[in-house]
Amino acid sequence: MLKNLTVAVALALSVIAFSPVATAADARMVGVITEIKVAADGKTATAVVKNNRGGAMVNVLISDTETLDKFKDKRIVKGDEVRVRYDSAKDNLSSSFRKTAGC
Repeated sequence: MLKNLTVAVALALSVIAFSPVATAADARMVGVITEIKVAADGKTATAVVKNNRGGAMVNVLISDTETLDKFKDKRIVKGDEVRVRYDSAKDNLSSSFRKTAGC
């Protein structure tokens, strides 16, 4: 019985030690764009988004070409509601930036 208990504890510890842990740095929100600033070189942009929950203003860094093209084409503009996923540990770098209504 002690052997079974030891094996079970060892197995539980190994699962905990090697399982991927969701980091607190990953954040999601839905909000309205209050400002968009595209860098002079056009390779990055910063969007200020007002979170619908609580009203916090969040500066989100965008570097993917698809979203940057949507800014240039005016498919995403100030006042649009967006769904954003970003990494707060990496200067709020966006991993997903989409309009809630599509696009």
